[in-house]
Amino acid sequence: MARGRTERFITRRLDGESVRREPDTLIVEEPLSVRLDDVLVATTMRTPGADFELAAGFCHAEGWLDGAEIRRIRYCGEGPPAESEFNVVSVETDGEGPPPVPRLGIASSSCGICGAETVERLAATLQPLPEGGRFELATLAAVPGRMAALQDLFGATGAVHAAGVADRSGEPQLLREDIGRHNAVDKVVGRLLLDGRLPATSLCLYVSGRASFEMVQKAWAAGFGALVAVSAPSALAVQVARSAGLQLGGFARGGTVRIYAD
Repeated sequence: MARGRTERFITRRLDGESVRREPDTLIVEEPLSVRLDDVLVATTMRTPGADFELAAGFCHAEGWLDGAEIRRIRYCGEGPPAESEFNVVSVETDGEGPPPVPRLGIASSSCGICGAETVERLAATLQPLPEGGRFELATLAAVPGRMAALQDLFGATGAVHAAGVADRSGEPQLLREDIGRHNAVDKVVGRLLLDGRLPATSLCLYVSGRASFEMVQKAWAAGFGALVAVSAPSALAVQVARSAGLQLGGFARGGTVRIYAD
């Protein structure tokens, strides 16, 4: 499993009436610049680790790989990757995709589409998902519990989000963690893309937070059959999921789940 980096700090902790010094483990957050065919398209704050997956998944979610094949992904910079601290990744394609439209500024670890997309554009560029067997509700309800056992970084720091993939039996196939919830999903999608497993029609995408519009958009673009979230969806997320034909579950906790789109 691809792991992120952590650092140890000495803290002071108030416990009752006493104050004591003790170590704490914190997650590392650093910028990653993504270049697509020599064009700087975005810089995002992320947890280092699985950077190639993140770059591939991000470019896929933005629609820049439509019709294009990834030929190579590498760290780049003026010198050796270690000198740039492995914070610049170049995605090289066969040039058959649409011209990328760079994002302006630095995306925070909580930033998704940030207004760059509209529902109308999604409907125009993404086709409704093919009809397939729906996931059993009991299967969706059990996914978060199965994924929790794999969230090592969260267990160590309490400061990261997780995204994972489960099959129709609810068995976890893949999990990635990141300080940014969108980054975690992009890492998962990127791994599936690089393995030739998209569209992910027979798989369920799991997210450890809320099911926002951006989460549904990424699930739709990757062709997932279902999306299940630990927290609530937004109203727009439900509308888009229903338009896409994406099975959407929220509040999946303690063996229960609420279905918002089926």
